[in-house]
Amino acid sequence: MLASLGLILLCQLIGEGIAHGLGLPLPGPVLGLLLLLIVLLARDRFSLLAFGPLRNDGVETASKGLLVHLSLLFVPASVGVVQKLDLLASHGIAIILVLALSVMVTLLATVLTFRLVSRLLRQQDAR
Repeated sequence: MLASLGLILLCQLIGEGIAHGLGLPLPGPVLGLLLLLIVLLARDRFSLLAFGPLRNDGVETASKGLLVHLSLLFVPASVGVVQKLDLLASHGIAIILVLALSVMVTLLATVLTFRLVSRLLRQQDAR
């Protein structure tokens, strides 16, 4: 479990290093997740890579343990919001509008992605 957590954090660290080192406009944790996805896909494709934390669903078990306690990660953000209540009071309407717009854009992007993937899968099944 500890080695699996270490692998997850190592991927995040490498992602942070790549994002910072190359000046990419992409968050380091996102690059780390992509790296972890590539590692897990390679592990599933090539059995030679299934050793250490990649063996016996170790990474999956560690990530499920993290997901159980995901709500704890919102505590620092909540404290930050409470510390900036004066800013919230002065710019509250603008913040609410931006949040509503970003939710709508996210939902639209999700729907479009789902429809595209669904269409691609139907085309692949027809072959």
